[in-house]
Amino acid sequence: MKREDGFAQAGFVLTAPLLAWSDWPEVAAALAQLADTGAGTRNLLELDWCARLATYLRAHQALAPLLPFEAVAVQCTLFEKSAAQNWLVPLHQDLSIPVQERRDHPELGGWSTKEGALFVQAPPALLAQMVAVRLQIDPGGEHDGALRVVPGSHLHGRLSAQAVSAARERGGEIICPVPPGAAMVMRPLLLHASAKASGSSRRRVLHYLFGPRELPCQLQWRHAR
Repeated sequence: MKREDGFAQAGFVLTAPLLAWSDWPEVAAALAQLADTGAGTRNLLELDWCARLATYLRAHQALAPLLPFEAVAVQCTLFEKSAAQNWLVPLHQDLSIPVQERRDHPELGGWSTKEGALFVQAPPALLAQMVAVRLQIDPGGEHDGALRVVPGSHLHGRLSAQAVSAARERGGEIICPVPPGAAMVMRPLLLHASAKASGSSRRRVLHYLFGPRELPCQLQWRHAR
């Protein structure tokens, strides 16, 4: 089975290491500064180093076949779990996208503002085209709060709470450990969750979101890099 076919069916794939952080000293320095200030978790794509890294990922031979045609990076979020910042995430789908302006349309809802950015819950047809690339900075093993996913759950569109439970019982969960420099590539509609880290480790992830350049419902991306 081709890698792309496996991704289409399961909704996720784990890559081999895509980069060595030692080759990106500006990124390492920027991440250290973010950790010190606690700044900028959702809007990192506004920063030059983050946009350059998005360009590198989009062109990488391991990722390009998995991304939408003429994909653009539309968001990057830093997730960090440590002894000081530790949480669990219940099973869910990622439904919201960052946009410039509010539009009235029957397919749009769940409007919210986070860190000064406007988000909307996108139509399932759009979410089905999108791809998240979770680039691992630190070890992301089972005890570091690695993601758990329900394979194939993205194929059923947006799920109700009852449907989420049924999908988990039907498909089971898989833990997805990822080493530093590698990535987990996933569909936003894939059901996923994570436990708390052990408390003795640090787990940082740069979560890039890629989508088609053009949006429906007269929407425009907040950023498209």
